Amino acid sequence: MNAAALKERLFAQSPCGGVAMAINGQPAVMRPSGALWLADEGMLIVADLHFEKGSAYAERGQLLPPYDTAETLRRLEAEIDATAARTVVLLGDSFHDSRAEDRLAGAHAGRIAGLARGRRLIWVVGNHDADGPRDLPGDLADEIAIGRLILRHEPLAGRQAGEVAGHLHPCARLLGRGRAVRRRCFVTDGERVILPAFGAYAGGLNIRDKAYAGMFTGPPLAVALGKDRAHPLSWSMLGGD
Repeated sequence: MNAAALKERLFAQSPCGGVAMAINGQPAVMRPSGALWLADEGMLIVADLHFEKGSAYAERGQLLPPYDTAETLRRLEAEIDATAARTVVLLGDSFHDSRAEDRLAGAHAGRIAGLARGRRLIWVVGNHDADGPRDLPGDLADEIAIGRLILRHEPLAGRQAGEVAGHLHPCARLLGRGRAVRRRCFVTDGERVILPAFGAYAGGLNIRDKAYAGMFTGPPLAVALGKDRAHPLSWSMLGGD
């Protein structure tokens, strides 16, 4: 199914400014923040937080403003408040490296622990945080089955109906009027969806990169993140880096 057919058949604008679509037949909303919302399950899903990426770079002498964890938490807390989520799934690479938890400021550790208060918090492990957190609350999982969906960190090769994954940090480069705009994005063909990185300092990989080859039934739909709205973009509007 091409992107135009996807838009006509499955796409709707959500009141939150997000894009509502069925993923493998299961209702979902791709929110402007980069979070995926499953209203029927009361589940909020975010990928690739990369807590303490700034401090990891500082240890190597590459100084970045040390505000990434605070900003990522602020945005995540706002999404939880906005949705009243009963379950929050952190879809892998929640920490930037194996020592990131040790570098957390006490206040930030307390705020992360607070995410589990009054709701279920699930840490899906990723390649950066394969052992999960040691001292923070929540359940660990390699992957989770929710209705018609399978939630995992790293997308599997080939077509995977129902897969919800992160890892690739998808970005779209929109071409037009002599200039290009690059934005984090969801990418989906209606069968599976790959989430953008939620972390403040996380980078991105253009969805025209060969890493995405063979994953979709046809040219997929990009849902690019704006300030207050997510924007569906057809494949023909996008360029490589």
